[in-house]
Amino acid sequence: MSNTLNQLKSMTKIVADTGDVSAIRRYEPVDATTNPSLILKAAQLPAYSELLEHALTYGKKTGLNKEDQARSACDRLTVAIGKEIQQVVPGVISTEVDARLSYDTEATIKKARQLVQLYSELGADKNRLLIKIASTWEGIKAAEVLEKEGIRCNLTLLFSFIQAQACAQAGAFLISPFVGRILDWYKKTEGRDYTAAEDPGVLSVKKIYTYYKQHDYKTVVMGASFRNTAEILELAGCDSLTVSPNLLNDLEKMDVIVEQKLFAKKNNHHEEKTVLNERLFRWEMNEDAMATEKLAEGIRNFAKDQMKLEQLIMSAL
Repeated sequence: MSNTLNQLKSMTKIVADTGDVSAIRRYEPVDATTNPSLILKAAQLPAYSELLEHALTYGKKTGLNKEDQARSACDRLTVAIGKEIQQVVPGVISTEVDARLSYDTEATIKKARQLVQLYSELGADKNRLLIKIASTWEGIKAAEVLEKEGIRCNLTLLFSFIQAQACAQAGAFLISPFVGRILDWYKKTEGRDYTAAEDPGVLSVKKIYTYYKQHDYKTVVMGASFRNTAEILELAGCDSLTVSPNLLNDLEKMDVIVEQKLFAKKNNHHEEKTVLNERLFRWEMNEDAMATEKLAEGIRNFAKDQMKLEQLIMSAL
């Protein structure tokens, strides 16, 4: 019998949630995703020292002052690592916009265009690139503009059904609902453990997946931020799942028979399609304490790691 990871690959696209090329080669995912936290870790790996040097040189040439040089070098390093990953995976690489721009539509659009241009300058395939943007109202509206320009987007830090509805309405290419972080919040708030079948993060993804298929939305659902293999297996059949190397390793060592849990079929019991506006989106987010708290926390943490990366590069400059 094939190991659990290979069984899962037969029914769901597996995506590596890492910036480490060696780990990606090891587990042979179709796609890969990065974020500021993963780029910060990758930047400190010996394997990327040459890319870091090139990024520093680029920053010195293009930046007007030390802070500007550091930001420019960060973008170059992020894209260079993305290009390296692109050469290993057959599919796409997701590269994230600076989290500090999460509430600025125009700045997000500008940064996304810059990242795409950098990929082109490095000779990478910009058609195998997803621009990763936080699922704020401003981020979703930025994605709506970018998608019309042919720049495909991955809407991340997604914790609520209303965020998923807004992303689909905007025509986003892909969403990343965060399973484990939802579970974290409920375990802390309710003071109890959950089985995989009743895991609030898992149930959130199942609801979103069903809604998308019922209404023929083409937006890809990619479950993310897993805490254990049970959560992953409970979402077998989802469009995509992005998984960290340690959990990929666990799945590879397992020989559990994988049962497909999600199917792209319609039934008569489903959520009505909602036409959203900003007022409704913000009100529904306000009413969802978990989504509001986890979105803000996720943006803060990604912003912190972005600043740490800039400090690392600034010291090297």
